This record gives sequence, structure tokens and C-alpha cells, in this order.
Amino acid sequence: MTEEKSPWVGDQVHDAHTGREGVVTDVKNGTYILRPVHSYWGQTWTASGPEGLTVTVSRLERVKREREA
Repeated sequence: MTEEKSPWVGDQVHDAHTGREGVVTDVKNGTYILRPVHSYWGQTWTASGPEGLTVTVSRLERVKREREA
């Protein structure tokens, strides 16, 4: 059985409510702020909590990949 990780800042997630893939940029008062994966600038969206957010690439894995590129 694998342990499900709760999403946090820097994690890439799939948002089941919007059908979008994004990166968690901040968490304020339980609200998750996300941005598109391949955009540092642009429109963000929010999720009211971690429900429906599934970590697809952890922050540590994303940093590792960026350093290798």
C-alpha cells in the first residue's frame, strides 16, 4: 500500500475539480493557490483544500529534474 502525500508548496498536482495540472505556489488559510505547470507568469487558480489535489511530481523531484536539465 502506498502512502498518499498531502500536497504542499512546490508540488506538481492534478486538480480533479478543474481537470488541470498545476504547481502549488502558496497555501493561505487552507486555500491552495496553483499556477500552470509550464508558466511562471500567468493566470493562477485556487483550490479550497487538498481534496481533489493529487501529487503527480513532488517538489524534491521537480528540483532534481530542473537541475539535471
